Amino acid sequence: MALAVLHSRALSGMHAPPVTVEVHLANGLPSFTIVGLPEAEVKEARDRVRAALQNARFEFPARHVTVNLAPADLPKESGRFDLAIAIGILAANGELPAAGLDEYEFVGELALAGNLRPVRGALAMSIGAQRAGRAFIVPGENAAEAALVESAVVYGAANLLDVCAHIAGRQQLERHAEPPPRAPAQYYADMVEVKGQAHAKRALEVAAAGGHSVLMVGAPGSGKTMLATRLPGILPPMTQEEALASAAVQSLGTRGFSVERWRQRPFRSPHHTASAVALAGGGSEPRPGEISMAMHGVLFLDELPEFDRRVLEVLRQPLESGSVSVSRAARQAEFPAEFQLVGAMNPCPCGFLGHYDRRCRCTPDQIARYRSRISGPLLDRIDLQLEVPAVAPEELASGRSGETSATIQSRVTHARARQLARQGKANARLATREVDRHCMADRAGAALLSHAIRRLGLSARGYHRILKVARTIADLAGEADVKATHIAEAVQYRRFERGLAVAG
Repeated sequence: MALAVLHSRALSGMHAPPVTVEVHLANGLPSFTIVGLPEAEVKEARDRVRAALQNARFEFPARHVTVNLAPADLPKESGRFDLAIAIGILAANGELPAAGLDEYEFVGELALAGNLRPVRGALAMSIGAQRAGRAFIVPGENAAEAALVESAVVYGAANLLDVCAHIAGRQQLERHAEPPPRAPAQYYADMVEVKGQAHAKRALEVAAAGGHSVLMVGAPGSGKTMLATRLPGILPPMTQEEALASAAVQSLGTRGFSVERWRQRPFRSPHHTASAVALAGGGSEPRPGEISMAMHGVLFLDELPEFDRRVLEVLRQPLESGSVSVSRAARQAEFPAEFQLVGAMNPCPCGFLGHYDRRCRCTPDQIARYRSRISGPLLDRIDLQLEVPAVAPEELASGRSGETSATIQSRVTHARARQLARQGKANARLATREVDRHCMADRAGAALLSHAIRRLGLSARGYHRILKVARTIADLAGEADVKATHIAEAVQYRRFERGLAVAG
């Protein structure tokens, strides 16, 4: 048989479109051609595949070899097609049986000695193979990741010879059926280690319960970073769907996904010198940025005003829509972005405005310029804005400790369960009509909210966000209705916004 047809997968954003690998052997001068819009890494497969076949003691055909990667208009990148090309050449040359190849999808980069090297995006490709009803043959290092997809048939192979023996029926590969590891009981640092800051801890509990974004403003050393790093530890345990979505995004990154992080909420904390592309994603071959890598986790931006203003503005669309659209001249991709934003900043350039020792000497103009680095539209999209005051020495030395993360997480989990039972999503993700249906306050609460809107000069978006936060507070209290007490607490989480807006 001079023609062999196999199946593989490409990557396009979060999707793994199918790729048909067609290998044809024809008479003529020996040559090796790959067509189908291959990029440089794919073209280099000619040398890798030739060396791998020869080192595995196979005869490389001295004929005109043409490999077509269809569809032709889909760009192909990386070395993930090496294994499929090598198997296709052997099948077309009669060294392997062609029958049964349609039952598999092949992905893997070949070393010159014939060993299989891992590729990125194995989880996304495994999802596609499972939906297509085919078994998935991957490098052994990718097997555990690919097998996270329920009911997927995954075979991990160490080298080309193992795959050939499996196809020829001589020695079957073992299906990878190892269960995913359980997340450790306390992967993140415990909230009990934070001294004082009862108000900030309560705000983070509300944020965790409803999936709300947070901005903390306080002097250096007041505990903003400690609080932020402990937020993932009080979030509800990840569901199977959330864990799979988060892992699929991380598998597309340059570092890939490690199964040891299965069901662990991601915590991303990019430096303030990060670019807009690093945050939102992009590149000639679009890849997810920090926003998407924090999928179902926390994106912590410390020293928020130190970020370039244009970089911060890329947060506006994802905070509203829950997705990031990356458009380039030749490529377009959309990545999910359901994350919780946690920002931290100082109240003034020196950082000590409002400190108990009154050491700040910043002028009003300096404070205004510093705070104006955060735009009003971005600030309007942050649900909870709170002051984190410096902790007095007496409180630090008192030895008193608050609640553990496990205790707070228990309340948060019950509140989130109420939201899912009522509307099928977290309160922060409610649309306008859903807010009107599920978050409207009683008469006293509505009157209080109306007064607060006029007094604080909040926008319509701010009005709806206060209602969402109040709904979360009611859920934490186990209340069916949003009352005036819930509105009052929600309003105080927006009071600092006015100070920032006036300064800006």
